[in-house]
Amino acid sequence: MIESTALPGVVIITPPRFGDHRGFFSESWNKKKLEAEGLFLPEFVQDNHSLSREVGTVRGLHFQSPPHAQGKLVRCGRGKIFDVAVDVRKGSPTYGKWVGEELSFENGRQLWIPAGFLHGFMTLEPDSEIVYKCTDHYAPECDGSVKWDSCGIAWPIADITPVISDKDAKAQLLADFDSPFSFA
Repeated sequence: MIESTALPGVVIITPPRFGDHRGFFSESWNKKKLEAEGLFLPEFVQDNHSLSREVGTVRGLHFQSPPHAQGKLVRCGRGKIFDVAVDVRKGSPTYGKWVGEELSFENGRQLWIPAGFLHGFMTLEPDSEIVYKCTDHYAPECDGSVKWDSCGIAWPIADITPVISDKDAKAQLLADFDSPFSFA
């Protein structure tokens, strides 16, 4: 199933699960089936997998600038996260707007985040694993971030101090961000 979000281009994908007394089976990625439903995504060249141990861990808001901009197809392999995309394409009617979706092992949902959007998440359960496909290889010279609390995101756990990296703590504010992305 493919669902639109409030940000054009960002979609939720929920692959079917086939279960019995042993558990379930699911094709987490099937290009042919998605294209049959009208969703044509760029080629993926890299898969990433991260583990966040503590509830309230925030990673992001990250981006990779052109010429190595990345689109990401994100899912939660274990646990539960609140996954976020923020439109930072100059000239976009939704510039600075965000969407967030709960992704979990239980619901099997995935979020497609095209290039031109910031990406981040907050863990809602301990030992949450995030698995995502990328449309370009990691390029450290193009790596960047915007401060997690500068975009007006309604994070689901507001009454704790989030666990963040030094890189994310030093990130620029959205108001100071000169985006390398343009709305086409």
